Amino acid sequence: MPGALSGLVIADFSRVLAGPYATMLLGDLEAEVIKVERPGRGDDTRSWGPPYNQQGESTYFAGLNRNKTSLFLDLSKPDDIAAARVLIGRADVLVENFTPGTMDRVGLDYDSAVALNSRLVYCSITGFGSAGGASLPGYDLLVQAMGGLMSITGPNSDEPTKAGVAFVDVVTGLHAVYGILAALRHRDLTGLGQHVEVNLLSSLLSAMVNQSAAYAGAKVIPHSMGNDHPSISPYSVYATADQPMVLAVGNDGQFAKLAIGVGAPEWIDDPRFETNPARVEHREELRREIESRLKTRNAAEWVDQLREIGVPCGPINDMAQAFALATELGLQPITAADQVANPVQFSATPPSYRLPPPRLHR
Repeated sequence: MPGALSGLVIADFSRVLAGPYATMLLGDLEAEVIKVERPGRGDDTRSWGPPYNQQGESTYFAGLNRNKTSLFLDLSKPDDIAAARVLIGRADVLVENFTPGTMDRVGLDYDSAVALNSRLVYCSITGFGSAGGASLPGYDLLVQAMGGLMSITGPNSDEPTKAGVAFVDVVTGLHAVYGILAALRHRDLTGLGQHVEVNLLSSLLSAMVNQSAAYAGAKVIPHSMGNDHPSISPYSVYATADQPMVLAVGNDGQFAKLAIGVGAPEWIDDPRFETNPARVEHREELRREIESRLKTRNAAEWVDQLREIGVPCGPINDMAQAFALATELGLQPITAADQVANPVQFSATPPSYRLPPPRLHR
């Protein structure tokens, strides 16, 4: 059976992370993705290593570019620009994340592209938008800093900390896919494409959900709280006799189970702890009470015991343990080509892994 996006042609002018992640997800659903790269050098992430896979390729590049073929074009040359225009003329979707103005200079901007192909969905990904932020470089670390994420991440406000992965790029790539698919639906109804624009800053502000909503709705400026949650307790990392573990207690019923599970049923009626707002107010007192009990046994023992009575909790896994858990749960997290599997499951049109990442043409 054909894939969900079989028959669609994606002209992928993007590089690094947000754009390539978006186009790889579309390719997994059997869209034909043609990646436009610079001859001799290619995507910047081809040189971002170590680590390297068994083929000697950067795992960074390989993890974002399966199910694509490459078309190596030098967009400073008229003949290669002409080839790009031919590709655009037959494409359903174009994705680009150049600095705003770059595609205009080579005559491949939205207005020029739609003149070639009125059905084209043209997706532009920028760091800070195409207006006042057009000149700002769109690197994930910069957006984490300038967009507020680092101010709420880390042990305290004196140590602003980035997320351990390029979170903003990933979220922006997902927003790009969502925008592209919505525009394709609109094209199904009208026959016309449109310009879809996403940027890293806006994507981050949206993805910070409760933290950004606190400012938008109440003008509260959140700050770093380590592993604690600003609105829920106990919802953090707690010490045990051997190693830390996580408790994610989201309501009063779960808290009652925790209290009984650790041998402290008196907590249930303690005015400091009987409601979530009270527990948030007295979070440090509650932490001391919880850890005084958890430190009597090992983390694995507590996880087994508390899970059995319905307390959300778990160990803090490294990457190998995380993949082992997903495998144990039957989630098949790694493809036959030793790549991270697409996480979306379909009953009729599952993702497929047809092509390895394209090799560099020198």
